[in-house]
Amino acid sequence: MISAESTTLTERQVEVLELREQGQTQQEVANQLGTTGSNISAIERAAEQNIGKARRTLELVRTVRSPIQFSVSPGTSFDDLVASVYSHADEAGIKIAYCRPELYTHLYGVLEECTNQNELKTAIDVGITNEGEVRVFTEDF
Repeated sequence: MISAESTTLTERQVEVLELREQGQTQQEVANQLGTTGSNISAIERAAEQNIGKARRTLELVRTVRSPIQFSVSPGTSFDDLVASVYSHADEAGIKIAYCRPELYTHLYGVLEECTNQNELKTAIDVGITNEGEVRVFTEDF
């Protein structure tokens, strides 16, 4: 078994995830570990929550470590968001790594859950790296 020592997962969560990745059903895992299927389900849910928190932590750190950072208010259109990214990058002399349609697609892919009809429904923080990569962090998702 892989060690969970340096992760946000418990040993039991790693054990359950490994067995499930091998194709075992929740009931098969439960039988093997001497517990119930509902307990295995709860362990998997908790593991997924921990994994989500770890991903969000990485998103936050990548955004915070970006040399250019700015916040965008709810109600901002994607057109205005894209324009703002280019404007902030231009002021810093950084070339964005995406052409306008690619940046729009990238941002929409990252922020799809935060949008409503081409508008942000929540505040976001944007970071731009020296290499022109655009990082996004939002509290809500």
